[in-house]
Amino acid sequence: MGRAYQNRKESMAKTAGQKTRLYSRYGKEIYVIAKQGGVEPDGNLSLRRLIERAKKDQVPAHVIERAIEKARGGGGEDYDTARYEGFGPGNCMVIVDCLTDNVKRTFTEVRQAFVKNDAKLGGPGTVGHMFDHSAVFVFPGDDEDTILEILMTADVDVSDVEVEDGMISVFAPHTEFFKVKTALTEAMPDINFEIENITFVPQTLTKVTGEDVAVFDKFIAALEDCDDVQNVYHNAEIEE
Repeated sequence: MGRAYQNRKESMAKTAGQKTRLYSRYGKEIYVIAKQGGVEPDGNLSLRRLIERAKKDQVPAHVIERAIEKARGGGGEDYDTARYEGFGPGNCMVIVDCLTDNVKRTFTEVRQAFVKNDAKLGGPGTVGHMFDHSAVFVFPGDDEDTILEILMTADVDVSDVEVEDGMISVFAPHTEFFKVKTALTEAMPDINFEIENITFVPQTLTKVTGEDVAVFDKFIAALEDCDDVQNVYHNAEIEE
């Protein structure tokens, strides 16, 4: 799998405007998860995981609290999930996950991002089968055998454990997220996760080279400018 987890999405926090969009997307997702599964993180594991990730991405506490309070009130917007799949510049594979209160608007915006950037929007399942829905943990270390033993002893279903450049990457089915985190944290209380997330990990990578690189960057930027887009996953391996 290599460093495929890094391809989950492009950084969205380089400018003030991008930070605002990042906070908005976290707020929307926290609201939806809290409304669906309950506002108490101890009783809603998905909410707890999302709050932890938001804090790691430096989302202000008031953004998180406001979203939870909104869900507690029981009113507010109703959002639907929407997933779009297709091929990006250089024939890489792309999955776009959205939360929307207007599916027609979202489809139009996402479609325009594809059409204007040498990309092709496909139907449901076009490329999804080429990604694994995985829990991914990345942390400093070089002893993959010990990590594998810890996880197997805890009866965790592990897909892969890799070591690269002093970092250990653990891949597991997305349903095993909390079992992996609990096993590693209990065995190594001082562990510091650089990445702990549920994501779509590509089974293969597609090299994007030459003029396609600039088009790819423009394509990703266009998708992330859509307010309803939550995450963009791809299998592009960029060669500058």
